[in-house]
Amino acid sequence: MMSNERGMMEVESHDHEEMSKNVEENVKRVPPWTQQITIRGIIASIIIGIIYSVIVMKLNLTTGLVPNLNVSAALLAYVLLKGWTELVHKAGFIATPFTRQENTVVQTCAVACYSIAVGGGFGSYLLGLNKRTYEQAGVDTEGNVSGSYKEPGIGWMTGFLFVSSFVGLLALVPLRKIMIIDYKLSYPSGTATAVLINGFHTPKSDKMAKKQVHGFMKYFSISFLWGFFQWFYTGGAQCGFSQFPTFGLKAWQNSFYFDFSMTYVGAGMICSHIVNLSLLLGAVLSWGVMWPLIGDLKGKWFPSSLPESSMKSLNGYKVFISIALLLGDGLYNFVKILLFTAKSMVNRMKDKSRDTYPETQNRSIDELQRNELFMRERIPIWIALLGYSLFAVVSIIIVPIMFPELKWYYVVVAYILAPSLSFCNAYGAGLTDMNMAYNYGKVALFVLSALAGKDSGVVAGLVGCGLIKSIVSISSDLMHDFKTSHLTLTSPRSMLLSQAIGTAIGCVVAPLTFFLFYKAFDIGNPEGEYKAPYALIYRNMAILGVEGFSALPRHCLQLCYAFFGFAIIANLIRDLSPKKIGQWIPLPMAMAVPFLVGAYFAIDMCVGSLVVFLWHKLNSAEASFMIPAVASGLICGDGMWILPSSILALAKLKPPICMAFKPR
Repeated sequence: MMSNERGMMEVESHDHEEMSKNVEENVKRVPPWTQQITIRGIIASIIIGIIYSVIVMKLNLTTGLVPNLNVSAALLAYVLLKGWTELVHKAGFIATPFTRQENTVVQTCAVACYSIAVGGGFGSYLLGLNKRTYEQAGVDTEGNVSGSYKEPGIGWMTGFLFVSSFVGLLALVPLRKIMIIDYKLSYPSGTATAVLINGFHTPKSDKMAKKQVHGFMKYFSISFLWGFFQWFYTGGAQCGFSQFPTFGLKAWQNSFYFDFSMTYVGAGMICSHIVNLSLLLGAVLSWGVMWPLIGDLKGKWFPSSLPESSMKSLNGYKVFISIALLLGDGLYNFVKILLFTAKSMVNRMKDKSRDTYPETQNRSIDELQRNELFMRERIPIWIALLGYSLFAVVSIIIVPIMFPELKWYYVVVAYILAPSLSFCNAYGAGLTDMNMAYNYGKVALFVLSALAGKDSGVVAGLVGCGLIKSIVSISSDLMHDFKTSHLTLTSPRSMLLSQAIGTAIGCVVAPLTFFLFYKAFDIGNPEGEYKAPYALIYRNMAILGVEGFSALPRHCLQLCYAFFGFAIIANLIRDLSPKKIGQWIPLPMAMAVPFLVGAYFAIDMCVGSLVVFLWHKLNSAEASFMIPAVASGLICGDGMWILPSSILALAKLKPPICMAFKPR
């Protein structure tokens, strides 16, 4: 018996030694941080950043709903660099091996680039400053003061992004060890990206990776050619396959149709079923029931002489009920995450007081090696503090010059509070994967709108919202990237530098991408494709902050109360019910989007959900690793077609055919 136990102990000892050797070999193979950032990697990051900036800008300016594309960006980074290295080898040249660290750096740089297009306010608070949105909000509306607008410009937009974006990069750098190693926060999106990248760079992954690359390229080509084919039939207003009355003309008039957009089908494949079903429920409730009923009350609830686009007419109900749903959902989750964060931190403090060395003995050799590598290349605290202070001072000087309505002392207070707000948001995101930056921004919007007063409130609220949102969001994104770097054995220094490079590229690419759309398409037209719904929503939230409920049309306040309450109750039921029931409770945040935009994109995304459901039924194993590749191909192909179609629009080259459907 004792000999058996001794034998087992020897085997376990041998296994631990082997594991230790394997981990040590992995650590030894990690290139220095200066070699993890390469010229070819930066070029690949720029290409991916531009492609995804175009894609997310389209999503921002059409529906405002942008899915998480980080995994898709990691896949595209692998496709580009793996293809490049193989091409160089076939040409007879020697290429530097493509490592998981370089893959991680490229993905981080590319995501940082297109994140500026996502969160830079081009479809929300910055666009809400333009004259068209000012007019849509009602020139005679109380609080919407004459002249309280600023037309978009590449110069001031680029400058604003530079002074507001870099502060967030340095806000939480000193706390990276606490968040990643001490608290061991999961950061699900960062972990998922790391798992994908690690999977690409294992000996057994070649066959699977080749299949993913083939699937991506196949559906990229199909999507691009489909966009090209559709263009020939769009030679006029409301023409083309995107206006096909799938369910009949009556349903089409109420925006219920499949518009053949591969972008939204791909997005639906990435988003969860409950998100897509919530979108469809919101579409049915609003465009199928509420708007026709309220439209019939013209002359009773609002003057029949007013156009439908007036904020005192039907459009006012669309906008403010959407705001009520967004605020109810945002407030609930904001309070929930704060309480969850506070409770978790208190528990950790109690655990530390009980045990001076918690968890150290229980950590695996692999984890200890990762921790050692993560902490080996420190980022000096003085660099973070000096950088934060420098960028904050520049912002305090520049932003009030750009926007005199936002006084310098408001900006000072924002940057004093920003690190603590960033910590709360990053901690909550690490636990739940929910980035609440937009909700922090909305709180800042209401507070600053109220404090700045009637004459300056709208502009001050919108700009202040952008400042707080940028800092809080970027610092949280960096923590996700640090989690990815921890799991892929990538240096934190290379991650911070790649994030900075990507942010700088994004501050240039995003305004240029926006102006490509702004000049080529009719941005902000409530009847067109590019409705930019959140621009009007954010401006009206600022007006609410200035004027309160006097800005609402008749009976709208009661409806807003009802939907605000519904958002909170739905979230409560979702959190308190058993999982089998809670997972089917609709998401108010998703329901709110079609209230203003329409039902068509919800149908597209549900088609994407249906594809995923059927694929899992037929071949679940294949679906699990092929769906991200196919969805990315559909999104990228359609996104790439936007570039030539924009150039054709700018050159005034119109399609030869108009395919339209009208009643007899």
